[in-house]
Amino acid sequence: MKGGQLITQSIFVVLILLFFNVSVQATIGYEVINLGTLGGNYSVALSINNNNQVVGYAYDSSGLSRATLFDSTGNGQNIALATNESSATSINNNGQIVGAVKDGSGKNKATFFDATGNGQNIDLGTLSGHDKSVALAIGDNGVIVGSSQSGGQGSIATLFNNTGNGSNISLGSLGGDTGHARSINGSGQIVGAAYDQSFQYCATIFDSTGNGNNINLNIGHAESINNNGQVVGYGDYMGVSSHALLFDTSGNGEHIDLGTLGGDHSIAFSINNNGQIVGSAGSYAVMFDPTGQDNNIDLNTLIDPALGWTLNRARSINDNGWIVGRGTIGGQDRAFLLTPVPEPATLSLLALGGLVMIRLRRRTST
Repeated sequence: MKGGQLITQSIFVVLILLFFNVSVQATIGYEVINLGTLGGNYSVALSINNNNQVVGYAYDSSGLSRATLFDSTGNGQNIALATNESSATSINNNGQIVGAVKDGSGKNKATFFDATGNGQNIDLGTLSGHDKSVALAIGDNGVIVGSSQSGGQGSIATLFNNTGNGSNISLGSLGGDTGHARSINGSGQIVGAAYDQSFQYCATIFDSTGNGNNINLNIGHAESINNNGQVVGYGDYMGVSSHALLFDTSGNGEHIDLGTLGGDHSIAFSINNNGQIVGSAGSYAVMFDPTGQDNNIDLNTLIDPALGWTLNRARSINDNGWIVGRGTIGGQDRAFLLTPVPEPATLSLLALGGLVMIRLRRRTST
């Protein structure tokens, strides 16, 4: 065998092996970052903004659950946002964070957190006559929504004054006595769920003025609204058990059942401005097919299995396609961050390989 032919065949083998390696890598769609804890053994990421800042809660070394601004690099420089038991539920694109902190009597109070962790948090109070509250979302305009409650009674959807001066607004219900506001978009549209007159929970678009002109979506719970007015959540639909839904906000009731992963239960927690929807089906984190054709993706199939992760819930997705939630690794529950892996240039590689082989053939034939 001539030396030139040997070189050609050797390069060909290398290219084939490289091609198969790239093909395998192409199935890995996300890198997984372990966001760690505050020294304890549990953490959950609940919200991510377009600057890739992540909040949720984590246990400290004493086992106390504390609102947390996570280090999105995974290097463990997490910031505890409160000294009491607490949770950070939402972060907007300006880095403003809200959630709830338990006061000295053990009652949750809606809180506007000091993002530096220096403790200059603002107690947002409750509705008049109530003693508990939670802030569930903050819009880019600083508007904060959630719920307020008194004793063992049902909660009331609430728009909080972000200065903490107590002039909070009841967003009402659908004729019942219970509701909660879970998400607000850039246009100030607020969604959540409320009781109707038959005491049935229904996804709701709340009148942000507090005048009670709320819109009943007739089914389920709304969890998230994007800037295009698309709303996702979950509910019983078409006689099936509770499934993730893309709601029809026109009032025609033609909601899209987003399906499951073959089981009987799913929840859509978040929709970004690109229409990507994430949540959970059974005990697995999912990206849902927004057409309802059931081409849902188990996010566990898009990460390297050698890492040992099981992704259980995807709670939030930003416009960059970064996803946060909760999973298990090494038997411990941990907040995770998924970052998209750029697709390898397989075709360019093969084209380059072909060009090299052509040149080598020409050299060996002369």
